[in-house]
Amino acid sequence: MTRRPLLDPRSWWADAVTGERLLLAAKTAAAAVLAWYLAPLVPLASSEYSYYAPLGVLVSMYPTVARSAMSGAQAILGLAVGIGLGLGSLALVGAGMPRGAAVAVVIGLGVLLSGVRALGVGRDWVAIAALFVLLLGGADPDGYSISYLFTMAFGVLVGVAVNLLVFPPLRVRSADRRLTQLRDDLVSDLDEMARALAHRQFDPHRAGAATQNLARTLDSVRAEVDASDESRRYNPRGRRVREQGALHRRRLDALAASAEATRTLTVALTRLLTDSGVDARLPGGARTALADAIAAQSRLVGAPFDRSDGPLAEAADTLDRYIESLGRSEVATTVETLDGWDAAISLRRMTEASREFAGR
Repeated sequence: MTRRPLLDPRSWWADAVTGERLLLAAKTAAAAVLAWYLAPLVPLASSEYSYYAPLGVLVSMYPTVARSAMSGAQAILGLAVGIGLGLGSLALVGAGMPRGAAVAVVIGLGVLLSGVRALGVGRDWVAIAALFVLLLGGADPDGYSISYLFTMAFGVLVGVAVNLLVFPPLRVRSADRRLTQLRDDLVSDLDEMARALAHRQFDPHRAGAATQNLARTLDSVRAEVDASDESRRYNPRGRRVREQGALHRRRLDALAASAEATRTLTVALTRLLTDSGVDARLPGGARTALADAIAAQSRLVGAPFDRSDGPLAEAADTLDRYIESLGRSEVATTVETLDGWDAAISLRRMTEASREFAGR
């Protein structure tokens, strides 16, 4: 599969214009306008600084409600730390420190405090808030600081509320699609492996590349399932799909185990088939039986959830026939055939990983 260059406008458009992103953009814009108009009503804050309310919306609006709440709280905490640092630097200026030196001090300390991982996304706001208080506080730094913090906090509350009340996002369907894609990729790799083995065309480089692609796909699918779990937290709609979320997690565990077994199977086949003496290590009958076992395993992984137990029985039977063919070979007890047994172990692990979803 060819990948578009990073600077290709079409890839930018494809990333930006999605249904989920359009909904997030609309909610963020609406929340920002709402916060702007309501900001003058915030207690203890001057209406002069109402423009910080839309900024609070921006720092709190994320694709999931849980992430919005967490990021908003972390941003406010980072702002509070930065404001405190800025007020401290103003005290130093009042004591006679040159303002340029105070700027250097506040920036240096702000960058140091930005390394505190507990602040999360709030780390990015420590130095900025401190610098704003120092340079923009003017004759009333306390009033500016209170207005800055309270108005931003109000914007965060508006953003989280809008995200919670207006179509709170659920990424359950997206996780389901990505899991299905992972399953299809795994089935495709196993089918190709079985055909190559049966026709004596096994290419270790191609098989290794397919395994690496499968590992990358697994990482992205795992991240999508995690995002789906996060989207259900604090989400009123999440209760209705709780069981589906648990199913996604079990599917992911099963597919991850199958993907790891596919990797070890690829390693075993590479050692079996790339050196001389292949027919001694894997006689013709054993080769055919192994190809059949891999093909049956592919059908088991790709079968629908409401299947009968036929694919599971077929996978077990073909694997037993392969093991019997290894036992009948003249070199069955030599070191060179250990890779053949490793292949059997990998297939057995794959069968066990799929067992939960086998049968009615």
